[in-house]
Amino acid sequence: MTARELSADEAASLVRPVDSIGLGLVTSTPVGLLKALSRRDDWRDLTFSGGLILGVFDVFMHPNVHYRSSFYGGGERHYQAKGADIQYVPSFFRHYGLLIQHLHPRIMMMQGSMPDARGRVSLSLYNGAHFDEFLAAGRDPDRLLIVECSPHFPRTFALDGFVNDIALEDIDVVVYTDEHPTVLAGETGTPEDFAIADIAATFVKDGTTLQTGIGAVPNLVASALVERDGGEYGVHSEMFTDGLFALCAAGKVTNSRKTIHRGMSVITFGLGSQSMYEFLHENPTVGFAPVQYVNDPSVIAKNPRMVSINSALEVDLQGQIVADTMGARQYTGVGGHMDFVEGTSLSLEHTSLICLQSTALVNGERKSRIIGDMTPRSVVTTPRHLAGVIVTEYGAADLRGLTVKERAQALIAVAHPDYRDELSVAAESLGR
Repeated sequence: MTARELSADEAASLVRPVDSIGLGLVTSTPVGLLKALSRRDDWRDLTFSGGLILGVFDVFMHPNVHYRSSFYGGGERHYQAKGADIQYVPSFFRHYGLLIQHLHPRIMMMQGSMPDARGRVSLSLYNGAHFDEFLAAGRDPDRLLIVECSPHFPRTFALDGFVNDIALEDIDVVVYTDEHPTVLAGETGTPEDFAIADIAATFVKDGTTLQTGIGAVPNLVASALVERDGGEYGVHSEMFTDGLFALCAAGKVTNSRKTIHRGMSVITFGLGSQSMYEFLHENPTVGFAPVQYVNDPSVIAKNPRMVSINSALEVDLQGQIVADTMGARQYTGVGGHMDFVEGTSLSLEHTSLICLQSTALVNGERKSRIIGDMTPRSVVTTPRHLAGVIVTEYGAADLRGLTVKERAQALIAVAHPDYRDELSVAAESLGR
């Protein structure tokens, strides 16, 4: 039996006042459906499971609505600041498929493209970790799979051996809307960001396979590579960014030196500009695969000269990396941070770059982001034994193979000069 075609409001009426919903993440956020759910006010106990929702929706502010999030972005921080019941669920990105099975929501909702001539809906810009649970909900008579489809979402292809579309007969309800993919505004970057990007780019050699995270610096690294000599790069990245798109558009990404998936850029979701979304539409050189494969450290390590470029909020003198919290406050999430740090640690030819400015303004006070000791409420995202290269605007500290005391000295050398003396004092107690 094929999917029922309903309006967004009709589909929203299928949600009970006491219910549970699992959402597609990031660019799989079903915007039209969330708008329709926001027009209701009869919730008694509604629980959402999701993360990095794109947009702000009134439904999450209802006093009887609860949101369990595995990754915080601007939307989640907005709800947090406004007093909504949002709670963080610690999880690797590649474990989200297991997490959603633990939660087992009655309803699954996702965003897709328009059905093709074969009656299949592309997962479009997000493959992620929920595909199996989408299918399970659609095939279970006691559950619902509701898919929002829009002509503005590109059709994308699966990496060989995987699936990136779903048949209409496996969908309970399809909702056609005119929603557009969320465009991520590009960050211009500060002088410090440009300096960090220039240093990071020196670690990228011909034939390097790249992973880039979200933020100004990874995109600036890619921009620097566009202008420099070199190329034949590969892409193996959970996120496809505008920076990687710029490298592809410049002809510098060929994936020709890969030992696995040669000729293919391997990703799990795309988030960026409209031009990038148009580039991904029916592009046979970009293969979408589930995050549990893309972020598997053993798979990451199979790529040649793998360089991962990610950010952090703080790094202590032992190399412990804080990337998702600010003290007790949840700021982002674990995501795939540790996966790529671990994957690039499995061979001497790979490099993990953790990029951060040397200082930050905290409540109007400038503080060092290279720190002597963790605060009592600090939460380590990636442990010291996996740290690779830490990059600030003052240089790169390669921690691989260094003792605790040597690590401290290397990190002090890339800290802001105003804080090096106090960090040196803190370092005296290390490694005893």
